[in-house]
Amino acid sequence: MSLRVVLDQLSDVVDADVAEASVQLTRALIAVAPKDCDVAAIVPAGSEGAARELGGLAAVAKAPLARTRLAAAWQLGIAPGVGGGLIHAPSLMAPLVRHDRVHQNDQTVVTLWEMCAWEVADELPRNVVAWYRAMLKRAEKHADAIVVPAHAMAQRLGEVSPKIAARVRVIPGAAPAGFAVPSDAVGRRRDLMIPDEVIVIAGGRCDDSALAAGLSAVASLGEEYAVVVLDIGEGREPRVQDLAAAAGLRAEVVHSRGVLSVPDRAAVLDAAVALVAPSTLTAFPWRVVEALALGVPVVAVGSVVHEEILLDGGSIADAADLGDALAQVLSSDENRKRFAVRSADRGKAFAWWDHAERVWALHAEL
Repeated sequence: MSLRVVLDQLSDVVDADVAEASVQLTRALIAVAPKDCDVAAIVPAGSEGAARELGGLAAVAKAPLARTRLAAAWQLGIAPGVGGGLIHAPSLMAPLVRHDRVHQNDQTVVTLWEMCAWEVADELPRNVVAWYRAMLKRAEKHADAIVVPAHAMAQRLGEVSPKIAARVRVIPGAAPAGFAVPSDAVGRRRDLMIPDEVIVIAGGRCDDSALAAGLSAVASLGEEYAVVVLDIGEGREPRVQDLAAAAGLRAEVVHSRGVLSVPDRAAVLDAAVALVAPSTLTAFPWRVVEALALGVPVVAVGSVVHEEILLDGGSIADAADLGDALAQVLSSDENRKRFAVRSADRGKAFAWWDHAERVWALHAEL
């Protein structure tokens, strides 16, 4: 039996976290494949070489279109040349068409990592929102199951799409396998112009109010820490500086960075005395899970997702109280060590091999 994984972002990256998750999941699926089972890939035209570089794939099926046109075709339910079988998509990008699961054992399972297209639609490009919503509509009709990374997201998805609620399965994501501080971490930070002691703010999927809360929390400490705001969208750096200035932080201590490579992120987190996660959106908190993997103390704004992912592995507070929570974590070396231990202990709960085993079990169940 072959499980066919949709790898649509090997060459054309649209969401760096989902692209990385797709690769991590595929490698884990190969590693934990049951006896007499293997993993194949479905890729857009032009990505065949990148797929073969992954190694371990039993086959690579090339779709007839490049990614952009393929996304548009699948949005309309046009999926020529893909075929059936067991299909697993690490995103909503999948050939969601009519198939026969009962008689031909065809299956299609998709994954949804965030609800931003429903919660902050006004802040996203219209075509992106339209694509997500259209693909969820197709999933309502044709997906045999939809994977989400948290029970909180399952509940939110059930509110948006009651028809699919019974087919939702919760399987958390994880930090990249082997996520660790690189041996050249100091050199990487120098290249990025990042100091060796910082407070990191998870800036992805944050609106202005969330970023302002995170920056204000740092400013409220009194002692001036260098701040690194990760995952800032292109062109948003001036806005971050404006928010930092309004919070009372000097421009020279605030470092905005966009999408970083895995080792660069690990190098930055190695310098972090704490990670602040101010977003309240229903989205998997990738940077939080990476901080947990490295034992970095986490201070997060209260949200159903953060509460579920962190449990007792970090400090959770209302946006207005983030500064007090951060101050408590950093109040002494003893406190920092205690929160670091709690963070590292919670981080052990997330692993791609576990996600992969549960994916195999899901397809067996179906």
